[in-house]
Parts: sequence; structure tokens; C-alpha cells
Amino acid sequence: MDTQILIIVFAPLLAAIIAGLGNRMLGNTIAKSITTGGLFLSAILSWPIFLGFLSGSETATVVPVLQWVQSGDMSFDWALRVDALTAVMLVVINTVSALVHLYSWGYMEEDPDQPRFFAYLSLFTFAMLMLVTADNLVQMFFGWEGVGLASYLLIGFWFRKPSANAAAIKAFVVNRVGDLGFMLGIFGTFLVFNTTSIPEILEAAPAMSGSSITFLGMRLFTMDILCILLFIGAMGKSAQLGLHTWLPDAMEGPTPVSALIHAATMVTAGVFMVCRLSPMFETAPTALAIVAVIGAATCFFAATIGTTQWDIKRVIAYSTCSQLGYMFFAAGVGAYGVAMFHLFTHAFFKALLFLGAGSVIHAMHHEQDMRYYGGLRKAIPFTFWAMLAGTLAITGLGVYHLGVGFAGFWSKDAILEVAFARGTGISLMAFWLGVTAALLTSFYSWRLMFLTFWGRPRWTESEHIQHALHTDHHHADDHAPARLEDASQKGPHAVPDPEEGDGTGGYHPHESPITMLVPLGVLTLGAVLAGQVFAPSFLDDAGFWAGSIFYNDDLIHVMHAVPYWVKYSALIVMLLGLGGAYYAYMHKPETPGRFVAKFPGLHRFVYNKWYFDELYHAIFVRPAFWLGRQFWKLGDIGTIDRFGPNGIAAVVQRGSSATRAMQSGYLYTYALIMLLGLIGAVTYVLL
Repeated sequence: MDTQILIIVFAPLLAAIIAGLGNRMLGNTIAKSITTGGLFLSAILSWPIFLGFLSGSETATVVPVLQWVQSGDMSFDWALRVDALTAVMLVVINTVSALVHLYSWGYMEEDPDQPRFFAYLSLFTFAMLMLVTADNLVQMFFGWEGVGLASYLLIGFWFRKPSANAAAIKAFVVNRVGDLGFMLGIFGTFLVFNTTSIPEILEAAPAMSGSSITFLGMRLFTMDILCILLFIGAMGKSAQLGLHTWLPDAMEGPTPVSALIHAATMVTAGVFMVCRLSPMFETAPTALAIVAVIGAATCFFAATIGTTQWDIKRVIAYSTCSQLGYMFFAAGVGAYGVAMFHLFTHAFFKALLFLGAGSVIHAMHHEQDMRYYGGLRKAIPFTFWAMLAGTLAITGLGVYHLGVGFAGFWSKDAILEVAFARGTGISLMAFWLGVTAALLTSFYSWRLMFLTFWGRPRWTESEHIQHALHTDHHHADDHAPARLEDASQKGPHAVPDPEEGDGTGGYHPHESPITMLVPLGVLTLGAVLAGQVFAPSFLDDAGFWAGSIFYNDDLIHVMHAVPYWVKYSALIVMLLGLGGAYYAYMHKPETPGRFVAKFPGLHRFVYNKWYFDELYHAIFVRPAFWLGRQFWKLGDIGTIDRFGPNGIAAVVQRGSSATRAMQSGYLYTYALIMLLGLIGAVTYVLL
């Protein structure tokens, strides 16, 4: 299995290097083939390892790569650790990434920088693989920062687009805030345990329960401090409340990037880290309570915003933020296996929703505002059925007594049940916030479906499409964008037909190419079957998780015994959300307008994302700019320039100019000056 693991991890890196360095010299097709082939190879090799852990035929293994650091008391090697937890992540990362690579063949077909794009995708995947196979905290941090770098490159891929550059910088800066906490957590862990080896730390963690340490002048519990610092890192990477503001703006990158970031890679890193270090967190009750509270608050907060957004990708982005909240409050109540199960199922249906949204955007000439959609289910039927499956999965359609349901039914309902079963004040608060978020999730998910696929076509109202009907993109300015998702692009699968006047302004959306539809089909199977097939192993098989996470067998037994109203609560609110969305956007379309008119303040508050961006701008951004201006004007101009280039340096410059005027360059002039000087010296001596 060692060779197999090495291929899985390093095939994406090798493909990224070849495509990145070869770039246009290789050409689009060769670069895409190498990177996509490398990812499919990794995905194919990952599934036997995962299935082997499910069947019990595989055991945890560590594959050494090279000797890395030997410095005093600190020493560690670069090694790849593969256990059940890692096997789950390998399947999720490589499967979704391989499908995103294939999907990008069609979606990025017109982009002139395809080799660079595919190289970034593969580099992103390699960084995430390094993170999940880490055998020590330093190696985990290497992968942690690697996905941060790759996300910056991918979000800002269209670097001529100012909003994409701003979004990339925002993602990078916000994650640096979280990473500071993560670094302090790693430093503190090494200080306490005198090692960075994850197995050694987890083995020694229970003995540290109840110990205290001086931190910021206070005597605090050691494990609580360490776990809180580590969780701050998870908050940044997984976009939890407070450090979430970068995630919606990440939509500025191409849609395949959104699917990869939101489904399988960067945002799940924090959940994985908490589950990997679960024996540490189990010794830190205060830290676990914080994880549960932040997760539940994020779950509810993001769901409220999703109900008001018009951009199809932003709705799904806030949905990701909300679903990550579910995962964290599951971990916060001690159900790490349940959290990982939702991470697993979420990867399939969230990637499906993003790639489905990309197919809609592709068909609608890169229009992302749902107000200009409508009636698309007949124009793009395959995309419609795929997104319907994803919507049923995220809203959790399923019936407990029949034992059937879509992916979200098995994992999200399990989170609600285990939160209720835990029985503490915090876990019950998380349960009710989770139920409310499930209601809102159903509402905004069906709102998206109704606005997009039902009702009358509203394409004629879109300035993007009207502009596209009268613009030849082959003559577009190179700096605006034949490469951006805006009205100046003209996709080959959404060709207007001016001969037909059917109320659509001559515009007829067409289905996406086969390279985009195949990934949708595969992910649809995952959204439908992933929960049904794998629920017994993830939820009830303690042997599957043995040695990889902390598994609370008693809590799982209590979870299965909760009252029936708890088991059916998610289904009830799902139906209520569906009914509310149908009433508001199909039966009585004037209802949303009336609600906004009646509660304008509430709508503005939610629509403006609870004013977090404005708050941070006032507290952090403006003072930072003010401070920068002071350093510039008082420091650079007022001090350095005044006494440097404009001070001493200016005096030297003026002196050299005066001296230079005395230099004629003629030998007889210099001889005369020397003679006059000699006469003056002799005269001085004689007198």
C-alpha cells in the first residue's frame, strides 16, 4: 500500500509542476490531460483504501518520505499517515477534485490561460492531501498554508478583474488572522508535549487533563488554551462566524474553483483538524463548548443571509458556511464521527450544487442574478434534474421509518439527533438553532430552484444577455474580459436565435457540454446514495474509527433512542420551507416585496450580511489605512525623505554639482591649478 499512497499524494504535484512549467508550450489539451489524468489516478487509487477500512481489511499505516528536521530536542520526518479518517478525506478530496478537473474542460474552454488554471487546481489538491496525511503538526501546517496559497491563486485567477484581486487578498488576509491562532496553538502544543508528532500528542493528551498554565498573565487550563488557539485556525480556514467574511467573496473565482474550495478542500480543513485532534479536544470542555456555540451560531447566521441573496453562487456559498456550522457543533458535542459523515455527504451534494450552478451560469451567458432566470427546466433538463437531486440532498428529504433518504437526511439529521441526545444546555441550544437553520436552508434552496427553473423566462430583463446579443466577443478588449464571468463573454452553448420570437428576446439557453454533464451525473449518484450506503459504517461502526478519532459509543446509542419528534423535526421544517418558498415565489410572487416593505430594517440587516463587512471596515480597515498614511507622510516623507534624499543627500548632491563645475577635463587647466597651488604653498612657507 505504500507505493499506492505515494502515487495518490504526489501525482497531483507532478501534474501541477508539468502543466505549470510547460504552460502554453504544452498547449491546452496536453496540460489538461496530464492534470486531469493525475487526479483521476489518485481518485481511483483512493477508493480501495477507503473500502478496505470499511471492511476492516486495512489498518493504519505510516509511509516515510524523507528525514525533515533535526534541531535540538525537536525532530520529525516527512511521513504520510493513513488511517480511517485520512481514507475518508482521500476519497472526498480526490473524487471531487477529479470531477472538477473534468468539468473545467467545458467550463474553461474559452479561457486563454487553461494550463495555468489546471496547474493551480492540481497544486490545490496536493496541498490538501499534504494536510490530511500529516503525521505531525508542522507537516499539517505546511499543507494548511499550501491550500491558503493555492486558494489565493485560484480566487484571483482572473487577475485583470479588480474584484477578483480584492477577493483573493481578503481571503488571504482573513486566513492569516486564523493562522496566527493556529501557529500559537502549535507552538504551545510543542511547549507542553515537547513533540509535534500527532500520535504522541494524542496519546499523552489525557494525562494533561486538568493541568494549568500561565497565559496572558492568568492561570488557565492548559488543554483549553491549546484547543481554543487551534480552533481559531479552524475558524479562519472553515469560515466560522467572525472569520467567515472571505468565503462569499471567493465566488469571484471561476465556478469550478468555488466547487473545489467549498466542497472538498479548504473549508473542510478546519473540521478535519478538530476531528484529527479530537482526543485533545475531549480533555478541553471549555474549548468544546466554544466549538459548539460558534458552530451553531454560524449555522443559523449564514442560513439567514442565504434567504436574501440574488446571486446564485452566493446563495450556495452561504449554504456552505451554514453546513460547516453543523459539522462544528457536531464535533463540539463530541460526535466526531457524525461530523465527518456530514463532511463526506456534503462534499457530494455541495459540489453538485456548485457545478450545477455553473452549468446554469454557462447556459445563461454568465448571468448570475436569479432574477433574470426562470423557466430553465425545459431548456437545460439534465442540469435541472441534477440540481433537484442536490437540493433534495441538502434539504434532507427522507423518512425515518422507511429507512430511505437523500444524503443530507442521513448526516444532517444525525447531527440534530446527537445534539439533542447530548442533553446539555449548549447542545440543546445548538439543536434548536440547527432546526431553525434547516427550515431556512429548505426555504432558500427551493427559492433558488423556483427562481431558476420555474416561472416565466425573465432573460430579456438581463443587461448581460442583451449586451451579449449585440456584441461580438471575438473583438473584445483584451483587458476586459474574454476571460471573465461577465457580459463580455459569449459561450458556445448559449447561442441566441434571432429568427424566433418567443418572448425570450431571441435568446435560447442550451445544455452544457458532455465534459460538464458527466461530473454532474456522478455527483448526483453521490447526493442520492452516499448517506444510504455509508451511514452504518460512519455512525455505528466503532471499529471503523478505531485509532483515528475519539468515538463516543454511548452517545451514539443515546442518539438512536431520541424521541420520534426529534427524528422527524428536520423533515417537518424541510416541508415547511418548501411550502413557504412555493407560496412566496410561485403562488403569490408579490409576497417577498410586501415582506420587505413591511420589515425594511430587518431585510437590510440580513441582506447586508449583518453588516460584518462594514463593521470590520470601520474597526480594522480604516484605522489600518490611517496608520499607513501616517507612516507614509510622517515617516517616509516627513522623516526619511526630509533628512535623507531631501536632506543630507541633497547637500551632497549640491556640493558635487558645484565641484563638478570646477572640472573642465583639460590637462593644462589641472597643471595651472597645481602650479598656482604650489606657488601659494611656497609663499606661505617663506612668509
